[in-house]
Amino acid sequence: DRRRDCPAAGSPIQPIIKDVGEVYSRLLDHRPVIQGEIRYFVKEFEEKRGLRELRVLENLKNTIFETNERVLPKCEQAMQDNLSETFKRLQAANAMIHRLQERECEARKLQADKVMAREEKCISHWEEFMKDQQNKRAEVDEEHRKAMERLKEQYSEMEKELAKYVSF
Repeated sequence: DRRRDCPAAGSPIQPIIKDVGEVYSRLLDHRPVIQGEIRYFVKEFEEKRGLRELRVLENLKNTIFETNERVLPKCEQAMQDNLSETFKRLQAANAMIHRLQERECEARKLQADKVMAREEKCISHWEEFMKDQQNKRAEVDEEHRKAMERLKEQYSEMEKELAKYVSF
């Protein structure tokens, strides 16, 4: 019954169809070749490399676990201890700097007060000097005026006496 469905069954074309099928499977069907290559690669990979990657990953996992469980807490504790000590030192240094700044500010204020006092003293000395100079100037002016009057009187007497002699 099958032979009736397949027109080539029992005919001389059957060996040709079989050959074409073999050529097709060899040339175009690469699945058996690829599967063989995959099996060969996996076999070589497992034999040559063994479970080295698995051991490396396991060692890495153990190292990470060790770090997370033991080393990291120790580091955190050391960091907290050192940070608190450093923070205390920074606070002490900050307080010292603050005191130094206050002292410096006070010293500057005292210096400024001294300078102002000197300036006021100089100004009062200057004003006193200027008053003294004005008084001396007034005295000199008064002496000059008196001397001028004496000279005027002397010259007028001399003119009078000369006038006596001119009449000759």
